[in-house]
Amino acid sequence: MSTPATIVPGEIVTVAPGVRRITAPNPGVMTGPGTNSYLIGDSELALIDPGPELDAHRDALLAAAGGRLRWILCTHTHRDHSPLARALQQATGARVLGHGRTPSDGRQDETFKPDRVLRDGEIVDCAGARLRVVHTPGHASNHLCYLLEGSGLLFTGDHVMQGSTVVISPPDGDMQVYLDSLERLLELPVSAFAPGHGHVITTPTEEVRRLIAHRLRREEKIHAALARQGPATLEALVRHAYDDVPERIHPVAMRSLHAHLLRLERNGRAAAAAGTWQAR
Repeated sequence: MSTPATIVPGEIVTVAPGVRRITAPNPGVMTGPGTNSYLIGDSELALIDPGPELDAHRDALLAAAGGRLRWILCTHTHRDHSPLARALQQATGARVLGHGRTPSDGRQDETFKPDRVLRDGEIVDCAGARLRVVHTPGHASNHLCYLLEGSGLLFTGDHVMQGSTVVISPPDGDMQVYLDSLERLLELPVSAFAPGHGHVITTPTEEVRRLIAHRLRREEKIHAALARQGPATLEALVRHAYDDVPERIHPVAMRSLHAHLLRLERNGRAAAAAGTWQAR
């Protein structure tokens, strides 16, 4: 198994037997080193998350697939994960698979039209590579993970990322649903996570528990800040609730802050009025 310390866009990296990773050249605050695409198989290939519509990434994937691409599976329809599906399908004739509903929140790839709509629990047989569909809403309501049966490798898209927490953006993102979906991973026979951003995570149970604990600690910090500062706007509250992250990240952090506040409201611990929030 090859796991270089630095992820290089366009480089082919074997992350497990029969599984290769190629990372798109779209690094950034939201994408880390870039969006990971995974090729699975040998004589016929499945691709998980084609990535953003970038010519360089398209060419790298086509070269690596060598005319063997048959299936394109998307974890969700955020614009760094699914848009390249259309061009790759046109070039190869591969079938596109994914969730059948694209949310209308302005952050989605509205061109996504799967040939096959996937349901939770079903198996996609890709020339012997059996992928179990796991519906994991929260980051996005149409988010799917894929479990490579026999290996225990779970392709997590943006449900779990390496090196960063996932942004939860209401109205489509939902913090309670996200936490529930994380808990569900503890019930699966998973040996490692292959995330949509970053390196393979080889301690999946510990990572899930760490993520849940981190979210709950953040929520308590938000509630404490709200009790001190409220009534407060999101813009005012983020400076106190996320004072441990760089200020340039605050506009993104406000999305997850909002998701936490909605969960606190649902649990009777916060209330919104006239554009401000206060603790209860």
